[in-house]
Amino acid sequence: MVAKEGLYLAALEASYKKIRDQELDLHLDVLDPEAALRRLVAINFDHHVANEHYIRLVMSENMNRGRTLAKSDQIEALNRPALTILSAIYSRGVDQGVFRPGLNPVDIHASISALTFYNVSNRYTFGMIFQVPTHSPSYMAMRREHIIEMMVCFLKVQPSPSMPH
Repeated sequence: MVAKEGLYLAALEASYKKIRDQELDLHLDVLDPEAALRRLVAINFDHHVANEHYIRLVMSENMNRGRTLAKSDQIEALNRPALTILSAIYSRGVDQGVFRPGLNPVDIHASISALTFYNVSNRYTFGMIFQVPTHSPSYMAMRREHIIEMMVCFLKVQPSPSMPH
């Protein structure tokens, strides 16, 4: 691997490690499943907003079809905790009757990533096209809350409609 590519790979790995370390530090196992999910989504949103360079790195690597990341011998291990944490939250929620069964934690993680990532990756174009103040703290706070609610509503067991008597 060329030295420049090695530095790029190290930067990618360090970027993924940073978010995974933040997730591990949350100790979500002590929270009820819904609170844990809310906290996990929030930390991902906050991380993405505060680390635009991470978004740019991931976008660049995707444009490069993951070629550099494929050379990493650490990337799977670095990201395994994301699924371990989410799987535990989801399983506890299903066991407690809070979350609906039959969902795949990888798909849940993809949804969290997509919703939290987009607010940074498409900030400029979305803001210009729709004349939305995507850099305003109040707009971003509103987006953060909406995304948390979307994920909670997606996972939660929905009450059955009452049968007419």
